[in-house]
Amino acid sequence: MNNLKTPKDVIDLMQKENVEIVDLRFMDFPGLWQHFSVPTREIDEAAFESGLGFDGSSIRGWQAINESDMIVKPVPDTAFIDPFFVAKTLVMICNICDPVTGEDYTRDPRNIARKAENYLKSSGIADVAYFGPEAEFFIFDDIRFDQNEREGYYYIDSVEGRWNTGRVENPNLGYKPRYKEGYFPVPPTDSLQDIRSEMVLTLEKIGVPIEAQHHEVATGGQAEIDMRFAPLVEMADNLLKYKYVIKNTARKYNKTVTFMPKPLFNDNGTGMHVHISLWKEDQNLFAGDGYAGLSEIGMYAVGGILKHAPSLLAFTNPTTNSYKRLVPGFEAPVNLAYSRRNRSAAVRIPMYSPSPKTKRIEFRCPDPSCNPYLAFSAILMAAIDGIQNKIDPGDPLDKNIYDLPPEELAKVPQTPGSLREVLNALADDHDYLLKGDVFTLDVIETWISYKMENEVKALDLRPHPWEFAMYYDI
Repeated sequence: MNNLKTPKDVIDLMQKENVEIVDLRFMDFPGLWQHFSVPTREIDEAAFESGLGFDGSSIRGWQAINESDMIVKPVPDTAFIDPFFVAKTLVMICNICDPVTGEDYTRDPRNIARKAENYLKSSGIADVAYFGPEAEFFIFDDIRFDQNEREGYYYIDSVEGRWNTGRVENPNLGYKPRYKEGYFPVPPTDSLQDIRSEMVLTLEKIGVPIEAQHHEVATGGQAEIDMRFAPLVEMADNLLKYKYVIKNTARKYNKTVTFMPKPLFNDNGTGMHVHISLWKEDQNLFAGDGYAGLSEIGMYAVGGILKHAPSLLAFTNPTTNSYKRLVPGFEAPVNLAYSRRNRSAAVRIPMYSPSPKTKRIEFRCPDPSCNPYLAFSAILMAAIDGIQNKIDPGDPLDKNIYDLPPEELAKVPQTPGSLREVLNALADDHDYLLKGDVFTLDVIETWISYKMENEVKALDLRPHPWEFAMYYDI
């Protein structure tokens, strides 16, 4: 499937595999995969050029009702046979175009990512940006939630949940990971090995290479599966395939997966550390003889990411729940500094291997609630700005953050504490994103207004259950 390059390759595959349905997928503005399906006769080689029409007014953050017609253009090298549908189905990721002008749609997240890659090349800095996200997730057995005028609650359950050590399970076998101690015991404490292995093998079958899988720190079924690094757009495509396979594999086992950053109180949240490196003419530009084996260009890239982090987080940590994870005093990477060993620093330089080919920087703030096309593009643009303007990241933070005296700790800047704060930061700091027309002003303004109206203000209006515990008797 990785050899698919042209429309003819896809048509040939459809005939060879006796495909019955073609499923066309694209990303909405906030970050959910959308799709519609057509019979195979609707897809010929011309369809890749002319595209297929659909109503864009119903997609979140997109067209107004009077400009609703849009075009999807399938991308041949994204095709794969769906592993879950009963009818033989070929899936393709699509680019979104305006039917009148034929131009790529500026609010299509995949288009923004393609422009980011093109801008990197046109800048002369590098030929390719490689990304390697480490997306964590929870595998639960039950989830119930509601909020209305008179009640608000959520209820999570997992056979692995430490809170179930005393539950009658006929029989309860114990072996439930202790809070913050799920990294990483063998079975029977780790009860999810077979599910994760099936996820890995399914991802490999559809062309997403995997490096490792394991249980994560939290109780209640936290997990991580690591993909092999890839160029920006390809990796964003792969992350969508990743989420799709993981959720649907869990559903086969009557379990449910969430990539929500902080579903459990008082245990580890779900992050997505993002590894980045820039290459030119097959040379890793981040490898050098500076701190932690980093080059001058690598240090400037770190400087750009740290400088723009408050606004960058509007894309890499784009939910109100994201800031339940990024809380000072825990292991979350809230310190806007860099280090080779300190995992509470926002940027880490991994030291696993001395090889220059493996040298990279790891941005530890992001979480998997993000739209990967926008998040990866924003990270790249911040790194490019750091390189172009030679932004000094300052001194590394190699000391134990928990041992620092208060006066020294006060000098370490920290990530903003809410979605509202990072959206305000984005309103003030976005010029670096507009370079090369990668992000347009319309995209920035629409992102801020959509998030403020539909998420920040929506949460502001609703009482929280814990508020009753704190305030009911006042």
